[in-house]
Amino acid sequence: MAIPTWAWFVTIGAFLAVIAFDFYLVARNPRDPSIRESTIWVTVYVALAVLFGLGVFAVAGPQYGGEFFAGWITEYSLSVDNLFIFVLIMSRFAVPREYRQKVLLVGIVLALILRGIFIALGAEAISRFDWMFYLFGAFLIYTAWKLIQSGDEEEEFKENRALKLVRKVLPSTEQYNGAALTVKIDGKRLVTPMLIVMVAIGSTDLLFALDSIPAIFGLTQEPYLVFTANAFALMGLRQLFFLIGGLLDRLVYLAKGLAFILAFIGLKLIFEAAHHHGVSWAPEIPILVSLGVIVGTLAVTTVASLIKTRSDERAAAAQLEQDAATGAAEPVDVVDPVEDVPEPSGSKPAG
Repeated sequence: MAIPTWAWFVTIGAFLAVIAFDFYLVARNPRDPSIRESTIWVTVYVALAVLFGLGVFAVAGPQYGGEFFAGWITEYSLSVDNLFIFVLIMSRFAVPREYRQKVLLVGIVLALILRGIFIALGAEAISRFDWMFYLFGAFLIYTAWKLIQSGDEEEEFKENRALKLVRKVLPSTEQYNGAALTVKIDGKRLVTPMLIVMVAIGSTDLLFALDSIPAIFGLTQEPYLVFTANAFALMGLRQLFFLIGGLLDRLVYLAKGLAFILAFIGLKLIFEAAHHHGVSWAPEIPILVSLGVIVGTLAVTTVASLIKTRSDERAAAAQLEQDAATGAAEPVDVVDPVEDVPEPSGSKPAG
Protein backbone atom coordinates (compact mmCIF):
# COMPACT_ATOMS: atom_id res chain seq x y z
CA MET A 1 0.00 0.00 0.00
CA ALA A 2 1.25 3.45 -0.90
CA ILE A 3 0.12 5.56 2.06
CA PRO A 4 0.87 9.28 1.65
CA THR A 5 2.29 11.15 4.61
CA TRP A 6 -0.83 13.26 5.00
CA ALA A 7 -2.91 10.07 5.45
CA TRP A 8 -0.66 9.02 8.33
CA PHE A 9 -1.04 12.44 9.94
CA VAL A 10 -4.82 12.43 9.50
CA THR A 11 -5.12 8.92 10.95
CA ILE A 12 -2.91 9.65 13.96
CA GLY A 13 -4.68 12.98 14.47
CA ALA A 14 -8.08 11.25 14.47
CA PHE A 15 -6.92 8.73 17.09
CA LEU A 16 -5.48 11.56 19.22
CA ALA A 17 -8.79 13.42 19.00
CA VAL A 18 -10.68 10.33 20.22
CA ILE A 19 -8.19 9.89 23.07
CA ALA A 20 -8.54 13.56 24.05
CA PHE A 21 -12.33 13.25 24.08
CA ASP A 22 -12.01 10.09 26.19
CA PHE A 23 -9.80 11.97 28.68
CA TYR A 24 -12.38 14.74 28.84
CA LEU A 25 -15.20 12.32 29.65
CA VAL A 26 -13.16 10.51 32.31
CA ALA A 27 -11.91 13.73 33.95
CA ARG A 28 -15.37 15.29 33.98
CA ASN A 29 -17.07 12.40 35.75
CA PRO A 30 -14.69 9.84 37.33
CA ARG A 31 -16.74 6.72 38.11
CA ASP A 32 -17.47 3.18 37.05
CA PRO A 33 -19.49 3.39 33.80
CA SER A 34 -22.77 1.52 33.62
CA ILE A 35 -23.25 -1.60 31.50
CA ARG A 36 -25.48 0.39 29.13
CA GLU A 37 -22.89 3.14 28.69
CA SER A 38 -20.07 0.64 28.16
CA THR A 39 -22.16 -1.28 25.62
CA ILE A 40 -22.85 1.89 23.64
CA TRP A 41 -19.18 2.90 23.51
CA VAL A 42 -17.93 -0.58 22.62
CA THR A 43 -20.53 -0.69 19.84
CA VAL A 44 -19.35 2.72 18.58
CA TYR A 45 -15.68 1.66 18.48
CA VAL A 46 -16.50 -1.64 16.78
CA ALA A 47 -18.64 0.22 14.22
CA LEU A 48 -15.79 2.67 13.55
CA ALA A 49 -13.37 -0.22 13.00
CA VAL A 50 -15.82 -1.93 10.64
CA LEU A 51 -16.36 1.30 8.69
CA PHE A 52 -12.61 1.82 8.45
CA GLY A 53 -12.18 -1.74 7.18
CA LEU A 54 -14.90 -1.23 4.58
CA GLY A 55 -13.11 1.95 3.53
CA VAL A 56 -9.91 -0.04 3.05
CA PHE A 57 -11.93 -2.52 0.98
CA ALA A 58 -13.27 0.26 -1.23
CA VAL A 59 -9.99 2.16 -1.65
CA ALA A 60 -7.30 -0.53 -1.62
CA GLY A 61 -9.22 -3.67 -2.59
CA PRO A 62 -10.41 -6.87 -0.87
CA GLN A 63 -6.90 -8.20 -0.20
CA TYR A 64 -5.93 -5.31 2.07
CA GLY A 65 -9.46 -5.04 3.48
CA GLY A 66 -9.34 -8.70 4.48
CA GLU A 67 -5.89 -8.20 6.02
CA PHE A 68 -7.19 -5.34 8.16
CA PHE A 69 -10.18 -7.31 9.41
CA ALA A 70 -8.08 -10.41 10.13
CA GLY A 71 -5.52 -8.31 12.01
CA TRP A 72 -8.09 -6.28 13.93
CA ILE A 73 -10.11 -9.33 15.03
CA THR A 74 -6.93 -11.11 16.13
CA GLU A 75 -5.68 -8.10 18.10
CA TYR A 76 -9.11 -7.54 19.63
CA SER A 77 -9.39 -11.15 20.77
CA LEU A 78 -5.88 -11.02 22.25
CA SER A 79 -6.88 -7.77 24.01
CA VAL A 80 -9.83 -9.58 25.61
CA ASP A 81 -7.34 -12.10 26.99
CA ASN A 82 -5.28 -9.17 28.32
CA LEU A 83 -8.28 -8.07 30.37
CA PHE A 84 -7.72 -11.06 32.66
CA ILE A 85 -4.42 -9.50 33.73
CA PHE A 86 -5.92 -6.01 33.93
CA VAL A 87 -8.53 -7.31 36.40
CA LEU A 88 -5.75 -8.86 38.49
CA ILE A 89 -3.72 -5.63 38.42
CA MET A 90 -6.71 -3.56 39.55
CA SER A 91 -7.30 -5.98 42.42
CA ARG A 92 -3.61 -6.23 43.32
CA PHE A 93 -3.26 -2.45 43.70
CA ALA A 94 -6.76 -1.95 45.16
CA VAL A 95 -7.54 0.84 42.69
CA PRO A 96 -10.56 2.92 43.84
CA ARG A 97 -13.51 2.19 41.57
CA GLU A 98 -13.99 5.84 40.55
CA TYR A 99 -10.43 6.02 39.17
CA ARG A 100 -10.30 2.75 37.23
CA GLN A 101 -11.27 4.48 33.98
CA LYS A 102 -8.38 6.92 34.24
CA VAL A 103 -5.88 4.18 35.05
CA LEU A 104 -7.01 2.12 32.06
CA LEU A 105 -7.02 5.08 29.68
CA VAL A 106 -3.52 6.27 30.61
CA GLY A 107 -2.18 2.72 30.51
CA ILE A 108 -3.73 2.13 27.10
CA VAL A 109 -2.31 5.38 25.71
CA LEU A 110 1.14 4.40 26.99
CA ALA A 111 0.75 0.96 25.42
CA LEU A 112 -0.34 2.51 22.09
CA ILE A 113 2.77 4.73 21.99
CA LEU A 114 5.07 1.83 22.82
CA ARG A 115 3.35 -0.43 20.29
CA GLY A 116 3.78 2.23 17.61
CA ILE A 117 7.54 2.14 18.24
CA PHE A 118 7.50 -1.65 18.24
CA ILE A 119 5.58 -1.76 14.95
CA ALA A 120 8.04 0.64 13.29
CA LEU A 121 10.99 -1.46 14.42
CA GLY A 122 9.30 -4.69 13.35
CA ALA A 123 8.40 -3.35 9.91
CA GLU A 124 11.97 -2.16 9.35
CA ALA A 125 13.40 -5.51 10.49
CA ILE A 126 11.09 -7.46 8.18
CA SER A 127 11.90 -5.25 5.20
CA ARG A 128 15.63 -5.83 5.71
CA PHE A 129 15.71 -9.42 6.97
CA ASP A 130 13.02 -11.68 5.52
CA TRP A 131 14.29 -14.59 7.65
CA MET A 132 12.57 -12.79 10.57
CA PHE A 133 9.38 -14.51 9.43
CA TYR A 134 10.83 -17.84 10.52
CA LEU A 135 11.70 -16.36 13.90
CA PHE A 136 8.26 -14.79 14.32
CA GLY A 137 6.55 -18.02 13.28
CA ALA A 138 8.57 -20.15 15.70
CA PHE A 139 7.91 -17.67 18.51
CA LEU A 140 4.13 -17.75 17.89
CA ILE A 141 4.10 -21.55 17.93
CA TYR A 142 6.07 -21.52 21.19
CA THR A 143 3.63 -18.95 22.65
CA ALA A 144 0.70 -21.14 21.60
CA TRP A 145 2.26 -24.12 23.36
CA LYS A 146 2.79 -22.07 26.53
CA LEU A 147 -0.84 -20.94 26.41
CA ILE A 148 -2.06 -24.52 26.18
CA GLN A 149 0.22 -25.58 29.02
CA SER A 150 -0.96 -22.80 31.33
CA GLY A 151 -4.58 -22.67 30.17
CA ASP A 152 -5.94 -24.55 33.19
CA GLU A 153 -3.76 -22.82 35.78
CA GLU A 154 -5.03 -19.90 37.80
CA GLU A 155 -3.39 -16.71 36.58
CA GLU A 156 -1.70 -14.32 38.95
CA PHE A 157 -0.07 -10.96 38.36
CA LYS A 158 3.71 -10.85 38.66
CA GLU A 159 5.56 -7.55 38.60
CA ASN A 160 7.75 -7.15 35.51
CA ARG A 161 11.18 -5.52 35.41
CA ALA A 162 9.86 -2.12 34.35
CA LEU A 163 7.52 -1.99 37.33
CA LYS A 164 10.22 -3.16 39.75
CA LEU A 165 12.55 -0.47 38.39
CA VAL A 166 9.94 2.26 38.91
CA ARG A 167 9.37 1.07 42.47
CA LYS A 168 13.11 1.09 43.13
CA VAL A 169 13.89 4.47 41.59
CA LEU A 170 10.76 6.38 42.65
CA PRO A 171 9.76 6.14 46.32
CA SER A 172 6.01 5.83 46.65
CA THR A 173 3.31 6.21 49.25
CA GLU A 174 1.12 3.37 50.45
CA GLN A 175 -2.14 5.31 50.11
CA TYR A 176 -3.87 6.90 47.12
CA ASN A 177 -4.23 10.68 47.06
CA GLY A 178 -7.30 10.97 44.86
CA ALA A 179 -6.25 10.77 41.21
CA ALA A 180 -2.91 12.54 41.84
CA LEU A 181 0.21 10.85 40.50
CA THR A 182 2.55 12.50 43.02
CA VAL A 183 2.21 14.01 46.48
CA LYS A 184 4.49 16.13 48.65
CA ILE A 185 5.02 14.84 52.19
CA ASP A 186 7.40 16.56 54.65
CA GLY A 187 8.93 18.51 51.78
CA LYS A 188 9.67 15.33 49.81
CA ARG A 189 7.98 14.53 46.49
CA LEU A 190 6.65 10.94 46.35
CA VAL A 191 4.70 9.06 43.68
CA THR A 192 1.36 7.53 44.55
CA PRO A 193 0.11 4.01 43.74
CA MET A 194 -1.87 5.65 40.91
CA LEU A 195 1.33 6.14 38.89
CA ILE A 196 2.57 2.65 39.76
CA VAL A 197 -0.60 0.96 38.53
CA MET A 198 -0.56 2.99 35.30
CA VAL A 199 2.97 1.79 34.62
CA ALA A 200 1.83 -1.75 35.43
CA ILE A 201 -1.01 -1.58 32.88
CA GLY A 202 1.13 -0.01 30.13
CA SER A 203 4.21 -2.21 30.58
CA THR A 204 2.13 -5.39 30.88
CA ASP A 205 0.31 -4.60 27.65
CA LEU A 206 3.68 -4.02 25.97
CA LEU A 207 4.70 -7.53 27.03
CA PHE A 208 1.53 -8.84 25.40
CA ALA A 209 2.65 -7.08 22.23
CA LEU A 210 5.52 -9.57 22.00
CA ASP A 211 3.04 -12.11 20.66
CA SER A 212 0.31 -9.87 19.22
CA ILE A 213 2.63 -7.82 16.97
CA PRO A 214 4.28 -10.88 15.35
CA ALA A 215 0.78 -12.36 14.99
CA ILE A 216 -0.54 -9.43 12.99
CA PHE A 217 2.64 -9.28 10.89
CA GLY A 218 1.74 -12.85 9.97
CA LEU A 219 -1.52 -11.54 8.51
CA THR A 220 -0.30 -8.32 6.88
CA GLN A 221 3.08 -6.71 6.31
CA GLU A 222 1.58 -3.25 5.78
CA PRO A 223 2.68 -0.99 8.69
CA TYR A 224 -0.39 1.22 8.21
CA LEU A 225 -2.78 -1.72 8.63
CA VAL A 226 -0.75 -3.10 11.54
CA PHE A 227 -0.93 0.25 13.35
CA THR A 228 -4.62 0.94 12.71
CA ALA A 229 -5.65 -2.61 13.66
CA ASN A 230 -3.78 -2.27 16.96
CA ALA A 231 -5.15 1.21 17.58
CA PHE A 232 -8.77 0.17 17.02
CA ALA A 233 -8.29 -2.90 19.24
CA LEU A 234 -6.89 -0.79 22.08
CA MET A 235 -9.29 2.15 21.75
CA GLY A 236 -12.31 0.20 22.97
CA LEU A 237 -10.43 -1.72 25.65
CA ARG A 238 -11.37 0.64 28.51
CA GLN A 239 -15.11 0.23 27.98
CA LEU A 240 -14.70 -3.48 27.24
CA PHE A 241 -13.10 -3.91 30.67
CA PHE A 242 -16.28 -2.70 32.39
CA LEU A 243 -18.60 -4.47 29.95
CA ILE A 244 -17.28 -8.02 30.19
CA GLY A 245 -15.16 -7.84 33.34
CA GLY A 246 -17.65 -10.05 35.15
CA LEU A 247 -17.98 -12.43 32.20
CA LEU A 248 -14.29 -13.23 31.74
CA ASP A 249 -14.47 -16.28 33.99
CA ARG A 250 -17.05 -17.76 31.62
CA LEU A 251 -14.62 -17.80 28.67
CA VAL A 252 -12.91 -20.93 29.95
CA TYR A 253 -11.66 -22.03 26.53
CA LEU A 254 -10.42 -18.61 25.37
CA ALA A 255 -6.76 -19.44 26.01
CA LYS A 256 -7.02 -22.62 23.96
CA GLY A 257 -8.75 -20.78 21.11
CA LEU A 258 -6.09 -18.08 21.08
CA ALA A 259 -3.38 -20.75 21.21
CA PHE A 260 -4.85 -22.37 18.08
CA ILE A 261 -4.98 -18.99 16.29
CA LEU A 262 -1.39 -18.13 17.21
CA ALA A 263 -0.16 -21.57 16.14
CA PHE A 264 -2.04 -21.24 12.83
CA ILE A 265 -0.54 -17.81 12.16
CA GLY A 266 2.92 -19.09 13.14
CA LEU A 267 2.67 -21.94 10.64
CA LYS A 268 1.32 -19.49 8.05
CA LEU A 269 4.39 -17.28 8.51
CA ILE A 270 6.80 -20.20 8.17
CA PHE A 271 5.02 -21.69 5.13
CA GLU A 272 4.83 -18.37 3.29
CA ALA A 273 8.47 -17.56 4.06
CA ALA A 274 9.48 -20.99 2.77
CA HIS A 275 7.31 -20.51 -0.34
CA HIS A 276 9.00 -17.16 -0.95
CA HIS A 277 12.40 -18.88 -0.73
CA GLY A 278 11.46 -21.42 -3.38
CA VAL A 279 10.20 -24.38 -1.33
CA SER A 280 7.68 -25.91 -3.73
CA TRP A 281 5.56 -27.82 -1.20
CA ALA A 282 5.07 -24.82 1.11
CA PRO A 283 1.60 -23.31 0.49
CA GLU A 284 0.55 -19.68 0.48
CA ILE A 285 -2.53 -19.32 2.67
CA PRO A 286 -5.02 -16.74 1.31
CA ILE A 287 -6.11 -14.00 3.68
CA LEU A 288 -9.78 -15.05 3.39
CA VAL A 289 -8.84 -18.52 4.65
CA SER A 290 -6.97 -16.92 7.56
CA LEU A 291 -9.94 -14.68 8.33
CA GLY A 292 -12.29 -17.69 8.27
CA VAL A 293 -10.05 -19.70 10.61
CA ILE A 294 -9.78 -16.80 13.08
CA VAL A 295 -13.51 -15.99 13.16
CA GLY A 296 -14.51 -19.66 13.22
CA THR A 297 -12.13 -20.46 16.07
CA LEU A 298 -13.37 -17.55 18.17
CA ALA A 299 -17.01 -18.50 17.53
CA VAL A 300 -16.47 -22.15 18.49
CA THR A 301 -14.41 -21.11 21.54
CA THR A 302 -17.09 -18.72 22.78
CA VAL A 303 -19.99 -21.13 22.29
CA ALA A 304 -18.10 -24.04 23.85
CA SER A 305 -17.09 -21.85 26.83
CA LEU A 306 -20.67 -20.75 27.49
CA ILE A 307 -21.96 -24.33 27.22
CA LYS A 308 -19.26 -25.54 29.62
CA THR A 309 -19.88 -22.84 32.24
CA ARG A 310 -23.64 -23.32 32.07
CA SER A 311 -23.22 -27.08 32.47
CA ASP A 312 -20.89 -26.54 35.45
CA GLU A 313 -23.36 -24.14 37.07
CA ARG A 314 -26.20 -26.66 36.70
CA ALA A 315 -24.05 -29.44 38.09
CA ALA A 316 -23.03 -27.26 41.05
CA ALA A 317 -26.68 -26.32 41.73
CA ALA A 318 -27.74 -29.98 41.56
CA GLN A 319 -24.95 -30.95 43.95
CA LEU A 320 -26.06 -28.27 46.41
CA GLU A 321 -29.65 -29.54 46.27
CA GLN A 322 -28.45 -33.10 46.78
CA ASP A 323 -26.28 -32.09 49.73
CA ALA A 324 -29.18 -30.17 51.26
CA ALA A 325 -31.55 -33.10 50.81
CA THR A 326 -29.02 -35.54 52.26
CA GLY A 327 -28.41 -33.28 55.24
CA ALA A 328 -32.15 -33.00 55.94
CA ALA A 329 -32.61 -36.77 55.73
CA GLU A 330 -29.87 -37.61 58.23
CA PRO A 331 -31.17 -38.68 61.66
CA VAL A 332 -30.74 -36.13 64.41
CA ASP A 333 -29.87 -37.31 67.92
CA VAL A 334 -32.58 -36.15 70.33
CA VAL A 335 -31.54 -35.74 73.94
CA ASP A 336 -34.06 -37.02 76.47
CA PRO A 337 -34.15 -34.32 79.12
CA VAL A 338 -35.52 -36.69 81.77
CA GLU A 339 -32.79 -39.26 81.35
CA ASP A 340 -29.95 -36.77 81.15
CA VAL A 341 -30.85 -34.57 84.13
CA PRO A 342 -29.17 -36.00 87.22
CA GLU A 343 -31.32 -36.56 90.29
CA PRO A 344 -30.40 -34.24 93.18
CA SER A 345 -28.40 -35.91 95.89
CA GLY A 346 -30.35 -36.96 98.95
CA SER A 347 -33.66 -36.75 97.21
CA LYS A 348 -36.41 -39.11 98.25
CA PRO A 349 -39.33 -40.46 96.35
CA ALA A 350 -42.39 -38.35 96.72
CA GLY A 351 -44.90 -39.45 99.33
